[in-house]
Amino acid sequence: MSSSLSLHYRRQKRNRRALKKRLNGKLRLSVFRSSRHIYSQIIDDINGVTITSASSLENNVKKQFINCGTKEVATVVGKLIAEKAIKKGIKNVVFDRGGYIYHGRVKNLAEAARDGGLIF
Repeated sequence: MSSSLSLHYRRQKRNRRALKKRLNGKLRLSVFRSSRHIYSQIIDDINGVTITSASSLENNVKKQFINCGTKEVATVVGKLIAEKAIKKGIKNVVFDRGGYIYHGRVKNLAEAARDGGLIF
């Protein structure tokens, strides 16, 4: 029987393989979540660099919330990544949910990023 971690990596690889078909030079908004925090970054896969990032570890986010593993924190991080991307002139991205299902904190981050002005 496969472990849950290996199944997660299989889903992640399958998702990224499908994203490569749709990239067409667009940047990728990648999400990672742990039990305590959530992280997001906009990545340029052609050059292999991270353009901008936001997470629940940033001081202005960490001061607002006691527990940083909630949906509300994910919403704040989504708005923050959208603001940073707009400042750098980025509007169109491809959403990379990794091996996570589009539910809960991942969904809240994505919807907040869309509300903040990102298009995906």
